[in-house]
Amino acid sequence: MAELIHHDFVLDPPAPERLANLAGPFDAHLRMIELRLAVQVANRGNVFRVTGTAPAARHAERLIQELWADTVDEVITEPGIHLRLSQSGVEQRMAEDVEPQEVVIRVKRGTLRARGENQARYLHAIATHDINFGIGPAGTGKTFLAVALAVEALNTARVQRIVLVRPAVEAGEKLGFLPGDLSQKVDPYLRPLYDALYEMLGVEKVAKLLERNVIEIAPLAYMRGRTLNDAYVILDEAQNTTVEQMKMFLTRIGFGSTAVVTGDLSQIDLPKSQKSGLRDGLDVLTGVEGISFTFFESRDVVRHPLVARIVNAYDARDATDAATGRA
Repeated sequence: MAELIHHDFVLDPPAPERLANLAGPFDAHLRMIELRLAVQVANRGNVFRVTGTAPAARHAERLIQELWADTVDEVITEPGIHLRLSQSGVEQRMAEDVEPQEVVIRVKRGTLRARGENQARYLHAIATHDINFGIGPAGTGKTFLAVALAVEALNTARVQRIVLVRPAVEAGEKLGFLPGDLSQKVDPYLRPLYDALYEMLGVEKVAKLLERNVIEIAPLAYMRGRTLNDAYVILDEAQNTTVEQMKMFLTRIGFGSTAVVTGDLSQIDLPKSQKSGLRDGLDVLTGVEGISFTFFESRDVVRHPLVARIVNAYDARDATDAATGRA
């Protein structure tokens, strides 16, 4: 593991209003820099300390100094920091230098940590990327961890709302024929997401947040034309999206938002003639800066031990069928 260093520097001249502009409300700008560059930033007035690997600390100081210069005649915003990071290519250059840091999730039920290497990689990826894919079998914690991170982001005011999205393949997306309001139409398809929310927040609080639209349910078919700023967006069961739907969903993401896409390529319910949007996204987007992919395996399953054995048995059957040319 790369050695961590403490890097101290001073912003001159002392100016409380400029410091408040730089740090953002509740130090949100500093927290964003921490997440994106995998460092820790502490300050007492205009005296700063950055803790991280040598390259990360160096990049973080340079960014903070540049932002400090901007505070003379500019209001610093999270979209502005995001654009500066994207245009500089700093994150891409650091990718091989920075060791993944442990991400601890603090929610009502207590503190959650990763179970295993892939979960740790997944949590770190979500903390440092705007769009994230978690791909693998059921029971590996893909959706549960994404919801936990979304709840923590909401509780700490890093986002203003949580948007839960899931394709309703069985109903052919023609939800108008189902009885009830929009929530009642798609509730059966979003039940796993609700279960995770209930465990994190409790049933009563989830109901209140739904009523205020702080937590929003959005069938995938209804996402077209929207732009989601300052939101945590989770697309579950993404293997059942079409290519067009996946492209549409990914282009909804606005400033200050994080998107997590989860799915299992072994459980595609689309017609055999139709390519999965998740599989297509994997083909097209691998290597695109700012997008992470985490792949889970049967050994990452955290449900009953039999689940991992079941996954392995089906994988072995599928491999044999592929080798023999059987459908």
